[in-house]
Amino acid sequence: MNTARIQRVLENLSADGLSQALITDPLSIWYLTGYYTEPYERFLALYLAQDSSAAAGFRTTLFCNRLFPDASGFADQIVAFDDTEDPIALVSDVAERDMPLGIDKELSARWLLPLMDAGVATSFALASTAVDAARSVKDGEEQEFMRAASRVNDEAMGWLVAQVREGVAEREIAAGLLGEYRRLGAEGHAFTPIVSFGPNAADPHHEPDGTVFHKGDMVLFDVGCKRRAYCSDMTRTFFSAEPTARQLEVYEAVRRANEAAEAIVGPGVTFAQIDLTARRVIEEAGFGPYFTHRLGHQIGLTDHEPGDVSSTHDEAVRPGQCFSIEPGIYLPGEMGVRIEDLVIVGEDGCEVLNSYPKGPMVLSV
Repeated sequence: MNTARIQRVLENLSADGLSQALITDPLSIWYLTGYYTEPYERFLALYLAQDSSAAAGFRTTLFCNRLFPDASGFADQIVAFDDTEDPIALVSDVAERDMPLGIDKELSARWLLPLMDAGVATSFALASTAVDAARSVKDGEEQEFMRAASRVNDEAMGWLVAQVREGVAEREIAAGLLGEYRRLGAEGHAFTPIVSFGPNAADPHHEPDGTVFHKGDMVLFDVGCKRRAYCSDMTRTFFSAEPTARQLEVYEAVRRANEAAEAIVGPGVTFAQIDLTARRVIEEAGFGPYFTHRLGHQIGLTDHEPGDVSSTHDEAVRPGQCFSIEPGIYLPGEMGVRIEDLVIVGEDGCEVLNSYPKGPMVLSV
């Protein structure tokens, strides 16, 4: 168990008037206990409760099907059951029935409704924000994992660039990336890679298809890997011939927006201010309507974690938070440009995790 993380979650729960919660997101369970399995349709849950009689001030119970890997030692109490047993009754035996119970957003209705019918608590409240807030601020070990994943991504971007040649298809490059990630020590993709040639890049979430590359096409790669369970995410856009004045104008507007936003990141600055800083650069360049998404997202055990970098998120950033800065301009039928880095907020400013160059680059093809 990670006592410090559990205590942070319990403090967050207490601030919401809760003293117990049922965590069912497998990644959150791993984050708190070190135990991971994918339950599929079966029940898996970690029960957390404040307990002044316990040495740590809390108690934990992990509910695991006997089909799952052995969970011994990952919680104060392990409640094992098989497919013929009702896990709802087992939770009912452990939970404080005369208190509200915090519920994970990942708990499906097929388990939540029976818990409610069984009256395992006086009421039920969404408590995922308590875990999300803890996961949002990365400790020293997590920050090192984030740096390592981004170093792999930087190396992989070099490999991607080397694959661009006349007649190669988007999906052919995308299919080969997994092998390169594994060669570099990553477990796999953090998300489905985006490989876009020419006008396809005007779709921010274009999925690689049979489109083939021709010299003169602009090329966009938005890729990320998982290493030691933590995600990376980076986007770069390239030219394959000397850029036109318009192409360069669009590219430089995006680059300036990216760098302006990164320059102001630091404790006390709000997510909204960061978004608006980048957005203002693009608006002043005359492309405001073509920046069609928020500036970024938080990242960690998943590539998109709660807490976006948008004009409506007025919370101040905190040291240890990690998120993307990814402005873009998308001109339908013509081109798309996006430049994305990950940053970790420090005590003074931020650390940009990506070192792959952002200046205009013409590929040798």
